[in-house]
Amino acid sequence: MTFAVTAIDPVADPTREQASLQARVYSALEELPDAYVRLFEETNQQSFFLTLPWFRNFVKTALDEGCSPRIYGIGPRDGLGPAAGMLMACSLPRLRNATSLRKLSALTNYYSCFFAPHLSVSVGRTRETLHELTRAIGAERPRWDAVEIQPLGVNSEGFSALVEGFKAAGFVVQTFFCFGNWYLAVNGRSFAQYVESLPSVLKNTLQRKQRKLEKSGRANVEIITGGEGLEPAIQAYTKVYLASWKRPEPYADFIPGLVRMCSEMGALRLGLVYVDGEAAAAQLWIVHGGVAFIYKLAYDERFADLSVGTILTARLMQHVLDIDKVDEVDYLSGDDSYKKDWMSHRRERWGILAMNPRTTRGALAICRHLSGRAMKRAFSWISGRLRPEDKTVDATSTAVSGQGVSSFSPAARVVASSAYGSAVDGTLKNRLRRDFHYRDVIA
Repeated sequence: MTFAVTAIDPVADPTREQASLQARVYSALEELPDAYVRLFEETNQQSFFLTLPWFRNFVKTALDEGCSPRIYGIGPRDGLGPAAGMLMACSLPRLRNATSLRKLSALTNYYSCFFAPHLSVSVGRTRETLHELTRAIGAERPRWDAVEIQPLGVNSEGFSALVEGFKAAGFVVQTFFCFGNWYLAVNGRSFAQYVESLPSVLKNTLQRKQRKLEKSGRANVEIITGGEGLEPAIQAYTKVYLASWKRPEPYADFIPGLVRMCSEMGALRLGLVYVDGEAAAAQLWIVHGGVAFIYKLAYDERFADLSVGTILTARLMQHVLDIDKVDEVDYLSGDDSYKKDWMSHRRERWGILAMNPRTTRGALAICRHLSGRAMKRAFSWISGRLRPEDKTVDATSTAVSGQGVSSFSPAARVVASSAYGSAVDGTLKNRLRRDFHYRDVIA
């Protein structure tokens, strides 16, 4: 197999000084030089969703036909010294119609609960690195009609640097809301101490249901981390998932591959509840870098009256607090009402859509998005006038006590709607890959 490596030279500009950094594009993970592989190691603790194993499984099992990986490496022009940064991206397949965009996307889809450029802590040149990245993307030929990167931490330095960089490179930029992210700051608590902080209704329900199930003698709980029980556990998880209310996975090999990968990393916490010997509930938790991620959950609706899902959540929570001793539990994507009962804080993940006015399709996309956004903003303003009690929620992390937090502001709702409003018809997988919605998918 052969790979293509492209160095992107600066745009012809006699007034521009010689940059100390240069972007190079790689077409496969296997092609990356050691300097960029070390970036995975350097950012390993930032998020599980930035690790090399995560991207390997993603490319192998969840990349659509026609999608081509494009890994942008930013490093010294002379090729000496450590890498400064890297963006995991891909070019999306174009449909056969006049309005289909030539689009560059982050290497994500609806399975991805977090994304960020890989930035070297030791080099420490975040803004310069990301400005060189966006300049390089703008300099490529043929030109990109649009670039979309999501889901990002909205309060990170990288988010603002990307927005600034794309604007400086001549793109028209929109930012948009992706999803709310509920999480628990453990603060050294044991499971017993944590339970005391739960809402009284949940605490009482949990204790009552646990006693009922234990008294019946019908159920047992297993937490699988690997070993000989791994493959039977994957089969049990799949059986429960197919019997649940969840829609079938569009990429059948992704979750089994993820489970095996997590087992190899020592990150797997796959919980199963068996009732009368039959798998009734399953939850996939991932422990990495001091954080327990609640990634997937499902239960067979025949056993709904036994609250098997709630009981399994409690058992896994006890495991990660008392045995793994994590610092944080992350419920990942979605503002589902039940999450605020288990978690303590909320933050938001946002996306960046950069559209190119130098291309015909990019200019049309700008007109379509901005006109749609203006109409929705006007509608939201009218709605706000009719409902003056509505409040705007900013994009900062919010501590929750008692009443919780509303989802997101009318303004953010406008941006989110407009960012997805231009999807064109295609196959189910291509629509998920190109214009995926996050809520009610993970967990």
